[in-house]
Amino acid sequence: MDFTRIIELASYTLPATVTGFVAYSFFELHIKNNDKKRAFLLSREYQKQSLPIRLQAYERMTLFLERINLTKLLIRVAPISQQKHDYENFIIDQIEQEFEHNLTQQIYMSDECWTIITTAKNATIQMIRKAAMSDRVDNADKLREVILNDLLEKQSPSNAALGFIKNEVAELW
Repeated sequence: MDFTRIIELASYTLPATVTGFVAYSFFELHIKNNDKKRAFLLSREYQKQSLPIRLQAYERMTLFLERINLTKLLIRVAPISQQKHDYENFIIDQIEQEFEHNLTQQIYMSDECWTIITTAKNATIQMIRKAAMSDRVDNADKLREVILNDLLEKQSPSNAALGFIKNEVAELW
């Protein structure tokens, strides 16, 4: 082959190759953009469907925290006997039952939020146990009185968790 023939062949092949490369690049970019758009639309649709479920989970956990708030719990749950340990166990059982009833809600909220809720539950149980071990407590009514007096000095653990839930729900908007 002679040199002019090679240049002539290259002059036809090079523009076709460049045009093919540019077309390939544009089609690839177009496909990627369509994939991103499709993923975005699916994500938006998923959020539209999951938001009510997530809000319901936050509502249920808010109700749980309100129900284990010691001030409200001690008023709602009367002693079953005058034995302080019976009342202590009864209150703790009430908290555990409420918690177990709402265990599935954790899949709809962040790990941090769930950890704070379980910490509030455990801190509430710890307050009850600590008050029951006090020398000042000799019956169920005295246990109620000691716990309520302790709450006058410090905040209920469920209040801090409620604040966190409110902040997390505000971020959903």
